[in-house]
Amino acid sequence: MMSAAQSQTTLESKLEALQCHFTWDLETSEPIPLHLRDHLEDIGTEEGNSWLGHIYNLRVLFQYKLGFTEDAQSFFNKAAEAFSKIRNADEGPWLVVNYGNLAWLHHHLGDQAESQSYLSKVNALMNKYPSPSQDELHQEIYAEKAWTLMKFSKEEKRAADYFQRAIRMQPDMVEWNTSYVLGLVYTSDHRDTVLQADLLEKMRVAKEQDPKNLFLAALYYLNLRADHGEEIKDEVRELARKVLRNPVSSYSGIKPLLNVYRDYLSIDESIDLAEQALKTHPDERYLKRCAALCYKWKIINVRDSCPKQSVIDRAISLHEEVIALYPHPSLAKEIDLANIYANSKKSKAKAEQIYRKLLERDLEPADKQRLYNSYATHLYRHYREYQKSIQYHMKAAAILQQSSYRVSSINTLKNIRDRGKSSNVSREIEKFLANLQKPKCFKKHRF
Repeated sequence: MMSAAQSQTTLESKLEALQCHFTWDLETSEPIPLHLRDHLEDIGTEEGNSWLGHIYNLRVLFQYKLGFTEDAQSFFNKAAEAFSKIRNADEGPWLVVNYGNLAWLHHHLGDQAESQSYLSKVNALMNKYPSPSQDELHQEIYAEKAWTLMKFSKEEKRAADYFQRAIRMQPDMVEWNTSYVLGLVYTSDHRDTVLQADLLEKMRVAKEQDPKNLFLAALYYLNLRADHGEEIKDEVRELARKVLRNPVSSYSGIKPLLNVYRDYLSIDESIDLAEQALKTHPDERYLKRCAALCYKWKIINVRDSCPKQSVIDRAISLHEEVIALYPHPSLAKEIDLANIYANSKKSKAKAEQIYRKLLERDLEPADKQRLYNSYATHLYRHYREYQKSIQYHMKAAAILQQSSYRVSSINTLKNIRDRGKSSNVSREIEKFLANLQKPKCFKKHRF
């Protein structure tokens, strides 16, 4: 007869063999679940969303990791209900991941009998709905694993591979192909014109197959920027009318559509569109986030614009609301708020206050680098404090973290050196840049 210890070991080995969120080696250190939890909440839970069951399944993992086990159980039940409605069936292979998650959850809660019960349900489903290929997972598992990994930026290429496998087994699943194409958009090399042309064709085909997916349509028009100035303004405005009629969601297409408005029409029209959406749904935090982004484009990104104080006040109000509604993470939003304050005639000092508080924070190296680069630009642009700005660009460049912020600071230092207005400053920068290539530089200039 098997001992209790042996029984426990056997149960754990069976749990480890499951295909579910608890075994997929997802990066779930605390800041990531909080950030992704916000992202999943913004997708919305409207009926008809083909990924609703998957959304609930992934939210379970975050709720469990954050200690909300009752919420986790509730989301599992919602996931099962969503799958039943979407697939128009009470049972099917799409529940394998859901039951696997439940087996793990009850195991962690100490209810081993219930854990074993869900293990049995997983085995029953896999026997009833075997994979078309003995060497591969069932296509439903590949699809959910792909969608889940696509939420984690470092896993997008693996997600694309799993989507391809699922589509190869069941090519008639339109939402799988749409998500696969969307994943390609975010991982493609935009410098490769041949690949971009191929991607645009894939997007066009996917848009025809999935005409109700307005998010895909907006991204398609956004990627037409490189297509020799094709005239699409009328189509874009018609798409905007459709998006505004749909329920609010980060998948509604509003954000990429605002990008299209910015690039094809004007930033002012993107602001008008965002405000129109907010007027209809004044309490939707995702729309406030989109509107804040549009105001940021106008005030920060467009160097030659001279926005009215009323525009700056509206931008400040929106950014403060967004920071309160999306506190994880908030560094980028607080930097944006500081830079908007810096453009205000009546509250410019608040920009310095925000930066001072941020500089006192205990930040990760990548966040420090971003902050130093932004603060250096702020010092130069708004206070003409050249020497201090150089020092903070050096601090950003000295952090051993490859990023656009490090590249920006290094290029700025090179430009200052090459202008050579001060021989002493040029020599100092030249010496710094020469040592920057050496590993010891990162020990010497650790700030």
